[in-house]
Amino acid sequence: MEGSGDPVPPTESGPQERSKAPTRIFWGFLAVALLFSIVGISVVGVLGWKDNKTKPLLQVVRLTYKNLQGSSVNQSAITDRKRNTVTYRVTSRNQTSVVLYDSKHSLVCYKAAGEKSCFLRRMEIRDVENIQSFLNISVPKDGVLLQNNRTRYYREFLGVLAGRKVNHELVGEPVQHLCDQLPIYWVKKSEGPTRRLIYLCIDICFPNNICVSVCFYYLPD
Repeated sequence: MEGSGDPVPPTESGPQERSKAPTRIFWGFLAVALLFSIVGISVVGVLGWKDNKTKPLLQVVRLTYKNLQGSSVNQSAITDRKRNTVTYRVTSRNQTSVVLYDSKHSLVCYKAAGEKSCFLRRMEIRDVENIQSFLNISVPKDGVLLQNNRTRYYREFLGVLAGRKVNHELVGEPVQHLCDQLPIYWVKKSEGPTRRLIYLCIDICFPNNICVSVCFYYLPD
């Protein structure tokens, strides 16, 4: 008969289209997430670039505070963001001592007034926190005034190891420039000697309201 014959088999287009729907949704979500990630990274990068641009690579930070005796003290430090260093110049009795914090090489170097040598030690976690307070600060025109009721005072005793001379080639350029041709000796922290053995102290303060009195003495060979 006309019109009779085998029935036409059903097509499989319907199930295939339904299986593709979750895949399309997944890729759609992935594309949106990727777009937001790119935008977020771009915004953070621009903000970070603007923040770094507003902070000068080299600046002088002036601090004013009162020491334990109640006398007003003015100090200054040079921050160098390019070299990641903070250089203190502490003047007392018309003589200047220099303390260099070199975070790139994890070193702290002391060039005491009147001394014909430099003293060197490894940087510690507290040193990193202290110098970051310099590198991250926005310096007002009139300098930084420390709050005396919030300032914490510490004393460090550093024994000079006269038998451990440092090779100039093993330290970074900032220390080499500071000490020039002067000999450099390692120092190490200790509980401290009797008072009569301390021959030099350098007082330095940081914008995070921490002041440290660093006192030197020679250890026996």
